[in-house]
Amino acid sequence: MLIAADKFKGSLTAVEVAERVTAGLRRAVPGLDVDALPVADGGDGTVDAAVAAGFERREVRVAGPLGQEVTAAFALRGDTAVVEMAEASGLQRLPAGVFAPLTASTYGSGELLRAALDAGARTIVFGVGGSATTDGGAGMLSALGARFLDAEGEPLAPGGGGLADLASADLTDLDARLASVEFVLASDVDNPLTGPKGAPAVYGPQKGASPDDVQALDAALAHYAKVLERSVGAKAAEYAASPGAGAAGGIGYGALLLGARFRPGIEVMLDVLGFGPALEKATLVITGEGSLDEQTLHGKAPAGVAAAARAQGKEVIAVCGRLALPPEALGRAGIRRAYPLTDAEPDVAKCIAEAGPILERVAEGIARDFLT
Repeated sequence: MLIAADKFKGSLTAVEVAERVTAGLRRAVPGLDVDALPVADGGDGTVDAAVAAGFERREVRVAGPLGQEVTAAFALRGDTAVVEMAEASGLQRLPAGVFAPLTASTYGSGELLRAALDAGARTIVFGVGGSATTDGGAGMLSALGARFLDAEGEPLAPGGGGLADLASADLTDLDARLASVEFVLASDVDNPLTGPKGAPAVYGPQKGASPDDVQALDAALAHYAKVLERSVGAKAAEYAASPGAGAAGGIGYGALLLGARFRPGIEVMLDVLGFGPALEKATLVITGEGSLDEQTLHGKAPAGVAAAARAQGKEVIAVCGRLALPPEALGRAGIRRAYPLTDAEPDVAKCIAEAGPILERVAEGIARDFLT
């Protein structure tokens, strides 16, 4: 039995999901052999998943999205680092109820990457998602040595809004170590930088951007890419249109400029976490996340786990807080059956507040259905 589930956002971490499912299964089948491999798709929780898989947790003080100092973590094993941009620049780093769509910066994410380089990383998996920012990665690049100046030769104000005033960009002093590092951009988002499917239009409203803010940010990011094209050549325009450029408020674009290779986040993380060897031993795989819905089918962790398991002929079932997919969609994704908490407790508020004990009861039901 292998448990490879993502977090239930707002209720349980991926580690807690695995613990609760294990407890419920063993209540029904004492002594059951269970392997737990908490997973993530590059968004928030990615470092925790790596640590659960045996990476060392490293903490460093960096700038949060509003410039305040925060303690952020990355994960290290040997010369491979897993860096999660949300640790430094995520929505969870904003005060409750506060959004800063025009001014939030990814500077701290650049500091986090620099800390991974200082720790000896030769391979960096950069998980992006859950960002508070829409600055095209300009803050991150600045922390790594880039210079962005206005017409007066002054450094730009932080955030995507300030990019409207960009007059010149200089990337010649980027940290030289980046040239010799394997840099992987891990994301479940394949949007371009700008346009109707770009970072501001699709994700800006989630970060508090009004329609006017979205329009201003889209124009500012397009201008940013134009100025960078003058500085680094045609590849700046190519990257802006590339899948993943719009990830996490455009930090994907900044990563591509640094030479990163874009890969679907869950594929990268399954490789890094050692999913293949764990899968070989399993007879049944349990995956899941807080909400199984249409988004799940587009690169989220459960779909990635199910695809990998199906390729090896392994049966997959899922646990979730809520289920918004019909059985046929689950089947096409490689999931035989899903067990939502709402089947055990119809009160959604109670499901969120008491997710752990309810998930244990659900896992007992799984054991009865599949193991006894």
